[in-house]
Amino acid sequence: MLRHVADVGPSALSGLLRRQADAGRPVACVVNNPFVPWALDVAAAAGIPCAMLWIQSCAVLSLYYHFYNFPEACFPSEADPGTPVAVPGLPTVAADELPLMVRPEYAKNLWGQMLRAQLGEIRKKVTWVLVNTFEGLERPVLEALRSHTPVTPVGPLLADHEGDGGDDDDGCMAWLDAQPPGSVVYVAFGSLVNIGRGEMLAVAEGLASTGRPFLWVVRDDSRRLLLPEDALAACGDRGRVVAWCPQGRVLRHGAVGCFVTHCGWNSVAEALAAGVPMVAYPWWSDQFTNAKLLVEEYRVGVQLPAPGALRACVDEVMDGPRAAAFRMRALAWKDEAADAVADGGSSDRNLLAFVEEIRRFHETRSEGSVINSIKHLNSIDVR
Repeated sequence: MLRHVADVGPSALSGLLRRQADAGRPVACVVNNPFVPWALDVAAAAGIPCAMLWIQSCAVLSLYYHFYNFPEACFPSEADPGTPVAVPGLPTVAADELPLMVRPEYAKNLWGQMLRAQLGEIRKKVTWVLVNTFEGLERPVLEALRSHTPVTPVGPLLADHEGDGGDDDDGCMAWLDAQPPGSVVYVAFGSLVNIGRGEMLAVAEGLASTGRPFLWVVRDDSRRLLLPEDALAACGDRGRVVAWCPQGRVLRHGAVGCFVTHCGWNSVAEALAAGVPMVAYPWWSDQFTNAKLLVEEYRVGVQLPAPGALRACVDEVMDGPRAAAFRMRALAWKDEAADAVADGGSSDRNLLAFVEEIRRFHETRSEGSVINSIKHLNSIDVR
């Protein structure tokens, strides 16, 4: 699919830019995802500035950036796959804590090639790098990376609407309303993780054994194929298994006391913004690095050492000797996240500055360069 998009995407985007210009609504800036690096070339050819929106952590961005731009940097190789990595602004990262695309067995696959195409040219082709994070959360790595590339934290980027709490939540919110404050274990592994049958049963057994109310999101296909109907029968109404729920609203609900997460960055950011401690259960991609951050740097939870340890980890986060500290730090991150996106906060100011820089860019362009850009767009064959 990625190759097909790369084949047809440039002409489609060029056509869109041309039509917008012809309609008197010229595009002021192209904001692209790092897995569509060809968008940079299309924007440059049209004389339009480009920003990259990085939706993972700045820590992971820095690891990828150093991997693709500094050949002399020490990363794991086929000859030495266990090499730990040290980059400015981050603690030393063990080989099994690295994002997958810097590991030797993944670095040359299609996703890795896409990242290399974008991040290897980032200093030449990208004017802004917008990152879904906030200054207080990742200040050391943001400051270190700014000496190389223009990273701008604009997060946390959170959905401000997830339905009205009616028929779209499968009764989740009403069920949460009936639970004691801070009592519910919320479990979700995102839309891309494919959990195996053994892990699925271990999670079910762990949740059942906690004696706590739980809300578990399991895709319909996974539930049908991997979770026996009687696996949670003894739990009764203490547990709910649903195919989808409005995660942001669930995490903000006062009944939720712990989030068992795959550590996708969006989920981590949502939990931090909601002030919820976590049990980290990483699976792939950037999730191993995110798990390290939330345990060691943000200090809002623990990492699951094995599927069978779920009950012990949930107990530690919710009732263990460090539980009060986990809650206190999670609430502190909630306040910092809210401050960042509030009017006048650091991320709010950065976003407004980004818009102002785009405006100034177009103000300083000569009338002739604008006309030339439109002529170039009109000359592109998009058939």
